[in-house]
Order: sequence, then structure tokens, then C-alpha cells
Amino acid sequence: MMFTVTVVALFPAMFLALARAISGPTLFDRVLAVNSFGTFTVLMIAVLGFMTDQTDFIDIALTYAPVSYTHLRAHETSLHL
Repeated sequence: MMFTVTVVALFPAMFLALARAISGPTLFDRVLAVNSFGTFTVLMIAVLGFMTDQTDFIDIALTYAPVSYTHLRAHETSLHL
């Protein structure tokens, strides 16, 4: 029950982060929104792994987290932030 509530709460948060990334007034708002969306994605994968008792999802979430972070930092460097 608790994991279901978490998944239901994460969907609007992911949608709002995506909306902020698209319509952010400044570049910094967009970067923060993309970072938040990546964090929400890692949480969603981990929670779905717990709900379905598949430990592979946890491994995927732990692999996705540093990839998302590195991708964001690479774009910041290319944009000279």
C-alpha cells in the first residue's frame, strides 16, 4: 500500500518537473528541473523494483543515477554554466 501511494505521488512530481524543464524562464531552472526529473526516475525505478520483488530494478536504478548525474554535468560544462 505504501509503495503504491509513493508511485501515485511520484507521477505528478515527475510531470511538474518535466513541465518546469520545458517552460523554465531561465536556463538554471531548466537544469534543476532535469536534475529533479532524473532523481524522480531513479526513485520510480527503485519503488517499482520493491513492489514487484525484482532486485534487478534496484541495480538498474543504482546504475542510472550516476549516468544521469554525469550527463547533466557534461551538459553544464558544454553550456559554460
